[in-house]
Amino acid sequence: MKTTPQDNGHPSTLIVPNVIDGQERESSHTYASRSPSHRDDVVTLAPLSTKEDVREACQKPRAAQRAWARTPAPGRAQIIGRLGQLLREEKESLSRFVSREMGKPIREARGSVQEAIDTCDFFQSEGRRLYGQTVPSELPNKELFTYRRPVGVVGVITAGNFPIAVPSWKIVPALLCGNSVVWKPSDDAPGVGALFADLWYRAGLPRGVLSVVHGGGKDGAGQFLIEMTDEQLLDKISFTGSTEVGRMVGEACGRNLKRPSLELGGKNPLVILADADIELAVDGALWSSFGTAGQRCTSCGNIIVDRKVMPQVRDLLVKKASALKIGDPLDESIAYGPFINERFLERWVAQRSVGIEDGANLLLDGKRITPGNEPANFAGNAEKGLYATPRIFDHVKMNMRVAQEECFGPTVNLVEVDGIDEAIEAANGTQYGLSSAIYTRDARAMLRFKEEITAGMTSVNNSTTGAEAHLPFGGNGASGNGTRESGIWVIEAYTRWQCVNVDLAGKLQLAQMDLEDAAPPEKPDWSALVR
Repeated sequence: MKTTPQDNGHPSTLIVPNVIDGQERESSHTYASRSPSHRDDVVTLAPLSTKEDVREACQKPRAAQRAWARTPAPGRAQIIGRLGQLLREEKESLSRFVSREMGKPIREARGSVQEAIDTCDFFQSEGRRLYGQTVPSELPNKELFTYRRPVGVVGVITAGNFPIAVPSWKIVPALLCGNSVVWKPSDDAPGVGALFADLWYRAGLPRGVLSVVHGGGKDGAGQFLIEMTDEQLLDKISFTGSTEVGRMVGEACGRNLKRPSLELGGKNPLVILADADIELAVDGALWSSFGTAGQRCTSCGNIIVDRKVMPQVRDLLVKKASALKIGDPLDESIAYGPFINERFLERWVAQRSVGIEDGANLLLDGKRITPGNEPANFAGNAEKGLYATPRIFDHVKMNMRVAQEECFGPTVNLVEVDGIDEAIEAANGTQYGLSSAIYTRDARAMLRFKEEITAGMTSVNNSTTGAEAHLPFGGNGASGNGTRESGIWVIEAYTRWQCVNVDLAGKLQLAQMDLEDAAPPEKPDWSALVR
């Protein structure tokens, strides 16, 4: 990696290469990653990888993977431990770079880096717990065992909204289990990807075990990486992104009998029942809806409210949303920052017309912030940044497009229901099943919601967002294929089971055929005991 100064007052531009078979590869074709808070700030220059670049990156790691798999798992875990320590040392610098490159507020950016640290801490200990089992045999002088083996070469594709936390969820356990990884970071955060990879190498990871290719998604490095499954160069793909692209990954892996990990979109419900602590519920709804400017797969899409408290919720939500401070992500006091890219902003702008055509009411008319129309609570650069105010749709029905379609941006819907039955029906009323939340003091309602919601994750009296390194993360339906990130559950995604039988009898023994049936016991006569 290199840097070059800018003459516009911004920090230097990071120039990053691909890393293939441990070697840095520069490209004649590059693209610029610009800060969404200051579009004149060229944060990173990264390669536009060709299909041949990606093919080579997938061909080379096979030998490195075999050597890495022979490294004892506790030894692999020691490198993960050193990575965690380096992340601690670089936490503030890395967090500020995350804020600069993709617009995450600095407090959230620190949390994202901390999540990667927590992941390292957890999986360092798992290096001593990649357990198999000893199984009793039905035959004498015979032993049965099960072992976890690495899958092989894993392709990893990650999104830009969590450019270090989510890659850590995938890459850390994949490498711990003895796989090699070919990683395509988000084209919105190539600099974060390069810095994270550099920390891996500094921690002592053999460079050939982790390759990094940069570029776009469609018709770019992301698509090329998916296509490598058809060339039998990848044994697995782990993908975080849209449901549409997730289906493409699933189809490619299905054709080749590979098992993908898919963490996809969501339209996450947050239920507020009549007995809820309304102040707490609205605070949770605000954070769920507008944290990271609504650019999370776990962001709240539909706030489902009992009609008895809808007026109170409506008034308090508008009051608090209108007061949210928006601005430069390095400002410690902001609630949320800019859109990550123009594509998300354009889709969010278009959603306004979709909601109005559906018949929804604009309770809060969120719009792009431009010079001359900055709200009083704005603390950014309206001319050079991709900022917008909150949008709230009211009188939304579950059959409306705005209630069904994910929209990455600061937007949320109010859906009125009558009681717990209608609330659960509405909460389950989309194709997605990622995250969910309910606010209530009623223990029976909590129990019903936990049992009947189809989402993979549920919060009671907390927001729809948030994850911890030792809990499974993932969804069902259009939100994923049932695989999970994080915790011990993710180990299943990056290992395959091998069963081994060792026969010490000195002769051929045939299971199910060489069993000696025990003589049946003599049947006693009980007739004298009954009439």
